[in-house]
Amino acid sequence: MDTSTLTFPFDNTFAQLPERFYARLAPTPVSSPRLVRLNDALARQLSLDPAHLTGASGVDVFAGNCVPDRADPLAMAYAGFQFGSWVPQLGDGRAILLGELIDCDGQRRDVQLKGAGPTPFSRMGDGRAGLGPVLREYIVSEAMAALGIPTTRSLAAVLTGERVIRENSLPGAVLTRVASSHIRVGTFQYFAGRRDTEALGLLADHVIHRHYPNLASADDPYLALLSAVIERQAALVAQWQLIGFIHGVMNTDNMSIAGETIDYGPCAFMDTYHPETVYSSIDHRGRYAYQNQPPIAHWNLAGLAQALLPLLSENEDEAVEKATAAINTFPECFKASYTAGLGRKLGLSTVDVGDEVLGSDLLERMARNKADFTLTFRYLSALSQTQNDADNHVRALFEEPAEFDQWATDWRVRLAQEGVADSERQDEMRKANPLYIPRNHLVEAAIRAAEDSDDLAPFNHLVTVLASPYQQQPGADAYAEPPEPEQVVHQTFCGT
Repeated sequence: MDTSTLTFPFDNTFAQLPERFYARLAPTPVSSPRLVRLNDALARQLSLDPAHLTGASGVDVFAGNCVPDRADPLAMAYAGFQFGSWVPQLGDGRAILLGELIDCDGQRRDVQLKGAGPTPFSRMGDGRAGLGPVLREYIVSEAMAALGIPTTRSLAAVLTGERVIRENSLPGAVLTRVASSHIRVGTFQYFAGRRDTEALGLLADHVIHRHYPNLASADDPYLALLSAVIERQAALVAQWQLIGFIHGVMNTDNMSIAGETIDYGPCAFMDTYHPETVYSSIDHRGRYAYQNQPPIAHWNLAGLAQALLPLLSENEDEAVEKATAAINTFPECFKASYTAGLGRKLGLSTVDVGDEVLGSDLLERMARNKADFTLTFRYLSALSQTQNDADNHVRALFEEPAEFDQWATDWRVRLAQEGVADSERQDEMRKANPLYIPRNHLVEAAIRAAEDSDDLAPFNHLVTVLASPYQQQPGADAYAEPPEPEQVVHQTFCGT
């Protein structure tokens, strides 16, 4: 296959680790690849030419039919706790890392094909992906990036010309995913479970060099690494909570060491607010419900701390003491990030002892009244310090509007303490409260049109609107509206 017009200047470091870290293999070719969408802006950020990538040679790379020069394709090994149960070997069962690129900002980025065929870690799976899950990950990951939340990105989606069998026969597809790296909590647990302390040290050194280079000179770099990952994950999950995002499968193998949102399976954004909301069809007991995401992240990080014990001290008691002290910082780290973010959503520029109660009171009233999470905060952004007709937009979201009125009285008393002009506060609130999110019924409609009718227009329109989530867009009113009763999506599904 001719790739003379393509340049992928890979500079691979993970492939230089010992071979027990991965399995080297090429993607499995497909019959008739066709481009669904290329992320032009991300391609340019990676110093790639979009015009070349949309041609036949580029599509062949994204489909796995051609391996570019300097790529070093491999499937990564890792383990993990899945719904609380230990699985000693997982690994990339349908994903192949092509290599690493240095982007325009000098940042190292993985380029991975998801759905590229079976690997030694497939556990009898076919290694493929259906079009629906590929479109879901493209939509949601790019929406998260536009919302300002750390995330893996979607560079390209292609159809394979083949079918995959899940509950039904589906069009096959491959997603090209970009990440700061694909190293997970479960990667450390893989080697800890094998009591491979040498590999743990090599992996920790690699992560420090790649993601946390300032920690290399720390007095205790491995403890500093643990603390840094805790801080990033606490901040990340706080951002999820503030935007109403539910990951759905917060297993330790789905938790990035880089602090990015990774592995968009049965993920969803809440419409009606309730802290116990669950969408994932495989989360039968609500382990990963919205309100459980912070404590689950804490639990997962305790697993990372346990895996790192051999590196923290040769004395087991001392290692446990260090790890415990680090892990115990998570609740305060999360609270600090969440409280600050909630203050911004409420239009508060200063901190007052009553702000936490003010925020939780609003959420409790929203839950009782089945208010839409996104629109409540967005409409709140338009209100003045004096009640007027604009209040009616928020009040209409509440089954008992008086419940909002009672809260709004306290909120306006708090705003008066700030002394900030309405226009200035409203502008800042709109930057914290999006109008457009990947609402489940819109994502489902885009998937249905693509799978059933080969109609990609709803998908492309949705991606375009979600690229500017904080700005009101002419003609996009339908993308901001909550679902009608018959449109409500109650369950989302994993693509494996």
